[in-house]
Amino acid sequence: MEILGVGPSELIFIILIAIIILGPKDMQKAGRMIGRFLNQLVKSDSWKIFQQTSNELRNLPRNLMREANMEMLEAEKDLRRVIDPRTGSSPNRPSSGSTAAPSNETEKSPAEPPINPTETNPDENA
Repeated sequence: MEILGVGPSELIFIILIAIIILGPKDMQKAGRMIGRFLNQLVKSDSWKIFQQTSNELRNLPRNLMREANMEMLEAEKDLRRVIDPRTGSSPNRPSSGSTAAPSNETEKSPAEPPINPTETNPDENA
């Protein structure tokens, strides 16, 4: 378990150095001062801002991917609408060519079979 990049063996070493330098009585005072400082720090507005910024930076790649995916889906919808205008448009966006009627030369009805000029009409042979 690491706390702020300090492992258990390093923490024990720091505590031993503190006991040797400060002594038992001064170490209690130093512990209280550090505890109060950390308590004030965690309750402060700047710590909350730091946490929010940290979360935003951590989630930034995920959010960018979501936005890019949404833009790609929107571009795909627009492309499909341009390629096949018969599929209709979404209620939020009217299609740009909705007032003009499609010409018979460019678009065939799905119910009509395609006409092959090399085929002979059975009625013409009779």
